Amino acid sequence: MITNFLHDLFSLQTQLPLLFTSFYFWAFFAFVFAGLSLTGNKVLLRNTFLMFSGLFFYYKTSGFFVLILIFAILLNFFCAKTINHSKTNRQKKTLLIIGLAINLLLLSYFKYSYFVIDVINNIFGTQLKVVDIFAEIGNVITGKTSFDISKIVLPVGISFFTFQNISYIVEVYREKVTPVSSILNYGFFVSFFPSLMSGPIIRANDFIPQIYKPYFLSKRQFGIAIFWIINGLIKKIILSDYLAVNFIDRVFENPTMFSGFENLMGLFGYSLQIYADFSGYTDIATGVAMLMGFYLPINFNSPYKAKNAGEFWKRWHISLSQWLQNYLYIPLGGNRNSTFGSYCIIITIALIAMMLSGSIYVGLGIVAVMVAVLLRIKLSKNGGQKSITNLNMMNTMLLGGLWHGASWNFIIWGGLNGVGMLVYKWWRHMSQMAKTAVLSVLVLISGALLWSVGYPIFKIAFVWLSILWGGNLIKIIYNTILRFTNKDNATSQKFEWLATAWAVFQTFVFITFTRLFFRSGSNLDPEEANTHAWNTAKSMVNQIGSKWNFDIIPTMIWEYRSVFIIFVLGMIIHWFPTNFKRRYRMWFASMPVWVMGLVVILTIFVLYQFVSADLQKFIYFQF
Repeated sequence: MITNFLHDLFSLQTQLPLLFTSFYFWAFFAFVFAGLSLTGNKVLLRNTFLMFSGLFFYYKTSGFFVLILIFAILLNFFCAKTINHSKTNRQKKTLLIIGLAINLLLLSYFKYSYFVIDVINNIFGTQLKVVDIFAEIGNVITGKTSFDISKIVLPVGISFFTFQNISYIVEVYREKVTPVSSILNYGFFVSFFPSLMSGPIIRANDFIPQIYKPYFLSKRQFGIAIFWIINGLIKKIILSDYLAVNFIDRVFENPTMFSGFENLMGLFGYSLQIYADFSGYTDIATGVAMLMGFYLPINFNSPYKAKNAGEFWKRWHISLSQWLQNYLYIPLGGNRNSTFGSYCIIITIALIAMMLSGSIYVGLGIVAVMVAVLLRIKLSKNGGQKSITNLNMMNTMLLGGLWHGASWNFIIWGGLNGVGMLVYKWWRHMSQMAKTAVLSVLVLISGALLWSVGYPIFKIAFVWLSILWGGNLIKIIYNTILRFTNKDNATSQKFEWLATAWAVFQTFVFITFTRLFFRSGSNLDPEEANTHAWNTAKSMVNQIGSKWNFDIIPTMIWEYRSVFIIFVLGMIIHWFPTNFKRRYRMWFASMPVWVMGLVVILTIFVLYQFVSADLQKFIYFQF
């Protein structure tokens, strides 16, 4: 029995990956933690041991793709050392460009080959097929046909460790980080298994100083680490997996089989699911890393408390947002000026979007918007600077969308988030009367389109814009009453929470709608992602915008009562005040160890009741 277990644990079985929610991972971590305790304060020995543990962890999940990880470690270690020893800035820049090019080409091959071939076939009418070069090389070396060359499989976590490597060589080039002297230490930095496949993206200047420090873990730090692990498991298994298996996945797999209300609830449920999945995995990674004496950066800060789309991206996947800001937005010119890259990126993405859309009207619309933006930047004296900032911001969001996947739905998703940020920047400077006038016009237009054309999307737009119009009207009436009754600011401040709640609600609805395009193409073969994603999104919009039978809604809610109860509780907990969450986290960390043990046992018992037959993989594995 034990022999079979050890064989399953240490042999390559991709059907048994070391997921944080699996017993095999915790058995693996027990071995690692025991080995870590034997290294004492010998830092290099500890780092070497953890490097090989990380490589084994990756091997268990991705098989021979571990060779790609090893290649990335060697490439960037020697690239950084060579940059550091270069005598001229020109040599340093040349080496940096070479290092960046190899990293990005490797990432692009695995993530964007289908995308590029699709674009080429659309342009030239060819029938090119993707071939896995690495599988072909493997077949040549072995002299067999052991590997399938007809399909490119994306290595798990390649985006995370590629971005991590890029941050390292860039920071060395900027002389903000001293190159790591030992390949073993650098290998540990890249292959640190808690964050290797799920993030957060670790910046070199944040983590590398930690690899030289001896192990230390206080009793309070131990308690906080256990709390993060428990918190993450609850999020992942109860809030994410349970909602997905019992409701959300069913809706997205066949939207036409469910009513408009069910489709809408599935969409809102997915917003909680993906947050609980991603932040839950991050919480577990944070706790596991802390038990080993290392600290990962904060990756989530209650994102559904955001009052606008810009604030949302300061709270969601913070490590990616900061990476994009430091290594993309600022190099493109930030809010200072535009660069050749600014125009090149937006034009390229616009052309790609035009070709993938397959519609001449969409193409003409994209061209018209592009021409208007570029003319405003070139001709405007007062608005040019704002337009440059907006252009660089939109580029960043579009490339952030493409980072998640090379398909039309991810371009739409990234573009919608960018548009949401730009609209808010414009909207916040308008008066209440101007806002009401704009909303009135939009309501009339959407109503006219609904009456004349009748498409479900126009019904959704009309209903939502009417809600926004009503909320804005209420705010005008309230402000007018305050002004005519000479009420002081203290009175208005009493109801400030209502304005905050309204802004949070609007932002949550907007972010949830963009997720329609994100979820529709996720977990799909890249070859079919575009078509399937568009059909799924269209079907859900049609169902949500169709006529609802309100008589069956109470019955449906009762049938899915456990799903709705968990969803509501999850959102309430998410909206708890930050200070309150910090207090109960510190309260848990101050408990006696034996009480923590009882809480852990009770938590495991409860979680076991929610575990599905098949473990649900981490959503961001595919990115």
